[in-house]
Parts: sequence; C-alpha cells; structure tokens
Amino acid sequence: MQAGKGDEKRRDAARPLQLTMKRGYDVLRDPHLNKGMAFTLEERQQLNIHGLLPPCFLGQDAQVYTILKNFERLTCDLDRYMLLMSLQDRNEKLFYKVLASDIEKFMPIVYTPTVGLACQQYGLAFRRPRGLFISIHDRGHIATMLKSWPESVIKAIVVTDGERILGLGDLGCYGMGIPVGKLALYTACGGVKPYQCLPVMLDVGTDNEALLKDPLYIGLRHKRIRGQAYDDLLDEFMEAVTERYGMNCLIQFEDFANANAFRLLNKYRNKYCTFNDDIQGTASVAVAGLLAALRITKNKLSDHTVLFQGAGEAALGIANLILMAMEKEGLSKDAAVKRIWLVDSKGLVVKGRASLTHEKQRFAHEHHEMKNLEDIVKDIKPSVLIGVAAVGGAFTPQILKDMAALNKHPIIFALSNPTSKAECTAEQCYKYTEGRGIFASGSPFDPVTLPSGQTLYPGQGNNSYVFPGVALGVISCGMRHIDENVFLTTAEVIAEQVTEENLQEGRLYPPLVTIQDVSLKIAVRLAEEAYRNNTASTYPQPKDLEAFIRSQVYSTDYNSFVADSYTWPEEAMKVKL
Repeated sequence: MQAGKGDEKRRDAARPLQLTMKRGYDVLRDPHLNKGMAFTLEERQQLNIHGLLPPCFLGQDAQVYTILKNFERLTCDLDRYMLLMSLQDRNEKLFYKVLASDIEKFMPIVYTPTVGLACQQYGLAFRRPRGLFISIHDRGHIATMLKSWPESVIKAIVVTDGERILGLGDLGCYGMGIPVGKLALYTACGGVKPYQCLPVMLDVGTDNEALLKDPLYIGLRHKRIRGQAYDDLLDEFMEAVTERYGMNCLIQFEDFANANAFRLLNKYRNKYCTFNDDIQGTASVAVAGLLAALRITKNKLSDHTVLFQGAGEAALGIANLILMAMEKEGLSKDAAVKRIWLVDSKGLVVKGRASLTHEKQRFAHEHHEMKNLEDIVKDIKPSVLIGVAAVGGAFTPQILKDMAALNKHPIIFALSNPTSKAECTAEQCYKYTEGRGIFASGSPFDPVTLPSGQTLYPGQGNNSYVFPGVALGVISCGMRHIDENVFLTTAEVIAEQVTEENLQEGRLYPPLVTIQDVSLKIAVRLAEEAYRNNTASTYPQPKDLEAFIRSQVYSTDYNSFVADSYTWPEEAMKVKL
C-alpha cells in the first residue's frame, strides 16, 4: 500500500529541518546535502531539482540495499574501496549509513588492510580532492590556506606527513588516504560530525625512489626536507590551526616516522589538544586486550613478563602504558620496567648497546647481547609476546611452540598491519600452541576451527576501538590536553565490554558491531574524569553527561529540506492600501 501525502508530511516533520541557500545542481553536487532519489517531490520543487532526478522516490534503506548489491558484485577490495569513496563524494549520509549497517564488513575496506593498498595506488585512485594538502613551500601562508577550507568550525584534524604509512614505509603524498580513512571512522564508530573533521597532508617530499620516478605521483618530487625547515612548518601549522579553530581543536598525528613521532608528541602534548594514535592509540588497544586476557590467565598484569618484537613508536607506546597499568596494580616503576623487554632490528635492547634512543634506554636491561628471536624467547621466557615491527612471519612455529611450553595460556599479539606484515596468523598461533594461545592481531583474520571442533574468533586489536571514543569524549567536554591517563581509562572501558561469552569464543575485544556503544561509553567515562579533574572547558557541566554526548552524535538519517512555512492571522496579512 502506497503511503499517502499526509504520511509523507508527517515523516518530513519528524526529520530535523535543514536550511540551505543552494538550489539546482549545487544541491545534488554537495555531498552534505545530496539525498539522491530520496528527495520528496515537495523538496525537489522547492530546491529547483525537480526534473534533474528520475521520477522515482526511494527511501534510504532502499538506497543502502542498492549500494550493498553493487558492493557484493565487485570481487576486488580496491574496487570496493573506490565504490565507497565515490559514495562519500556524492552522498555523505548514505555513506555513513552504509558503514553503520555492517561495520564489521566495511571497516577492513575503508581502513586496514585495504586502505594500505589504496594508499599505494592513490595516484590512480585520486578522483576528487578530500582534505587539505599543505607543502613545505607553503610556509608563511598556512593560515591563508586554512581559510580555503569551506567549513569554519572544525573540531578534529588528522594530520600525516606520509613517512611511515602502516607497515608500508614512506608513501609521501599518497599517505593522504590514512587521514581520510581515519576520520571516516571518527564518524562511523564515534559519531563525530564529518563536516567538523579535516584530513591534512603535510607534503615535505619523499625518500621513496619509486614514487619520485613515478609519472603519476601526485606529491612534491624531491627528497624529504628535514631539520629546522620541517620544524618551522609544524610549528606554523599548529599555531595556524588553533588560531582559526580554537585551542580545543583536536589534532591527531598519524603515521609519522619514529624519530619525529615521539619528538613532536613531547613537544606539543602540553601545549595543544593533541595525541599520536600510532603511539598512544595502539598502546590503549593493546593494553585493553591484555586486561581482557587476564580474565583467562587468572592473574595480574604485573605477574607477566612482556617481550616486544619491535622497539618503534607502537612498541614503546604500549610498553609505557603497560608500565602505568602495572604501577596502578601496586608494582613499583623500577620493578615494572624489569618485566618489559624490547627487541629491535639489531637484537635484544640491553644496557651498553650502541646507538640506543632515549626512549629505548628506559627499557634496556643488564643482559648480554642477543640477535635471534627464537633464542631470546628461550632465554627471557616471556608470558606475553607482542609483535609490532611489521616483519611478516617473525613468530615462527618454534617460537609459538616454545611460548606454549613456557605458559599454560601464552598471550600472542601479532599487531602489525597490513595482514601481509602480521608476525603470525591466527591459525598458526592456535595450531602451534595446541589451542591454548590467547591471540590478537592488528588486521582481521578468519575464524579458526580447532581439531576439537571448537571455533575461535581471533580478536582484532584495531585502534578504531580507541580513537573514535577518545575523540568524541575530548570534543564533547572541550578537553584542552590529553594525558596518558586518558588512554589507560580507555583501555579499561574497552576491556570491561568484553563478556565471558566473548572470551570463550577467543575474542579479546567486544564484537565490532558494538563499537558505537563502546565509543559512547569511552566518551562518557573520559568526560566524567575531565570534569572531576578540572580538565574540561565546556561549561556549565551537563547534568546528564551521557544524554548530552548522545545529543552531539552525528545522525546518518536524512534531514528534511521542506520549507518551514506557516501562516499569520488573517488580520495581520491584510494588504494595506
């Protein structure tokens, strides 16, 4: 039965009213406004788009179904990525409606692992500019460039210089795919309004010879500029952003090389509202998995010995947050440090070894030098093995067997992205630990059925459990600075959402279908702590924080464009001669 005109008007009245001065093609070409064939007849007439669309009226659910059918028709994940990015360019609300309809299916497409492939092919995939490209040659003019961005209210920025994209290395300007994908998840998983988000690429050149020789490369064609000129660019960028968008604007650093990542975080963390997801977000999601695993091992985090394959920003970020968590359990800092070991490209990090960075020195112990990871595992006897060095297959069958021999329930985290860089697969972990291993990975793996018939669903330690909720909480309460406690609290909230049933299935994280609820809980907890610690700036403090934060969440439902028309009393409308 077809809905009558009265039903249609009631539905329109229930939708939030959106006003726009745009008319005609300008409406259909604006992804913030475009609804495609979901515009009603009255909307089409009032917006001067009647006749520019087929004489058909589709609901948003029917549009989602159409996208899903096209998605399933494609067999290549890069083509699927292109389909979704094209949709984001045309119809923003439908794009996020589609993502929210099955976040578990679409997250690996819009983010890891497919976004890594998309970045490598970004020159071919580039269709429409998304975000702001600022080059080293724009120094002195960044404030002017920010004014080119059409939105005057920006709450969150994700910025990269493209030097360390996932586990793929220096992709230069092609790295823009990462801020774009990251901010899509800010909205899909955390409800941050997409028009208040800005992806930024700081192009200072690239040291990737293949890109420099590629005629299709879209960035600056010279070696990376470093030193004072680089620092001046970053300083100017931070000052220009906060001058235009306010000190509360969240600036997330993404995929900077190790040397710059730590340095810039330490330089800016107490001056601006900023964090580095590769260091702090990765740490939070890893510690969340460890806290959940403790419910299987039945002991405390401070009872464990942790060995890292890798000593870069992710490893050091996780190590420092584990340190905080152990101290919170009552262990002294010195005792906690002794339970954490690092292995880098030169072997075990020990005191007296040459060329150790300041960050690594903290975890360097008195021990003879060792290079082979299998030998190191036998010697250190860890109960937790965490891989973050992007060395595919680093956790050999022998290492996994040794971990199983040393521990009843060895904790194995193969966190490197993309999938090809994972230290081991879920199947390998379960096979060589005889099903006793507690496994988590950075990229998704298919469920594994053990010889006993039990099916385990590997936990994906994806940072998307962390940064959307952190962003929502920080933005909602106007937090000025983001300290390490934010990420420990976030880890605790994530671990609390893991049920006993999840653990029995092998999951160390809540199912991805619940990620919006998890993000909301993180945001509420962070806001509560911010008001308690006087680090919030949004006043007066809302009486019901959860209701207030829910009110800030982006809606993927279409707005109504029907004019807010009404009449006056007849006497008042009489024409006076």
